[in-house]
Amino acid sequence: MTTANKVTIVRILLVPFFVVHLLYYVTGGNEVHRLLAIVAFAFGAVSDGIDGYIARRYNQRSELGAILDPLADKLLLVLGLVLLSQNHAPYLATIPLWMTVTVFSRDALLLLGLIVIYYACGRIVIRPRFIGKVATVLQMVTLFWTLLKWDPLWLERWALGATVCTGASGLLYLKEGVRQLSASPTSSASPDQRGGVS
Repeated sequence: MTTANKVTIVRILLVPFFVVHLLYYVTGGNEVHRLLAIVAFAFGAVSDGIDGYIARRYNQRSELGAILDPLADKLLLVLGLVLLSQNHAPYLATIPLWMTVTVFSRDALLLLGLIVIYYACGRIVIRPRFIGKVATVLQMVTLFWTLLKWDPLWLERWALGATVCTGASGLLYLKEGVRQLSASPTSSASPDQRGGVS
C-alpha cells in the first residue's frame, strides 16, 4: 500500500461524498451542499495529478495503482456527468446529454475491449494517449463550469471539445486494441483452418 495508492483510495472514498452533497443541493438549493460538492470534486481532480506525481517521483508504480487510479477517475467523472446531464433547473445548468452518452459509451467499449484482449492475448498493454488526457481535462472543466454556475454558452463549448476529444481517443484506443489482437499468436489460423494437416 504505497502513498500514491493511499491518495487514490481517498479519491475513491470522496466520490459518494460528492454525489450525496450534489443530490442534496439539486433537491433543496442549499449553497453549503454545492460548495462541499465543489471542494470534493476539486480535491479529486487535483489529487489525480498528485498521486501520479508521487508514483513517478518515488517509483511507487504498482499493479494496484494501475487499477485504482483510472477507477477513481471514472467513478468521479461518469457519476458527475450522469447527475449533471439531468434537468436540475433552476439550481444548475444541464450538461448536454450527447456528451454524457459519448463518454459513457467510450468507457463501456474500452472496458469490453480490455476484457476481450485479456481473454485472447493473456495480457494487456495500455498506452495512455495525449488526446485521452486532454479529453479527461475537458470533462473535468465541463463539470467544474457547471458546478460553479459560469457562462452557459461556454459550457456548450467545453462540452463540445470534451466530446470530440473523447470520441477521437476512443477511436485511437480501438485501433490499438485491434493491433494487439492481430499481433497475438491466438489470432492466427490453426493448421486445420488453413487447410493443413488434420
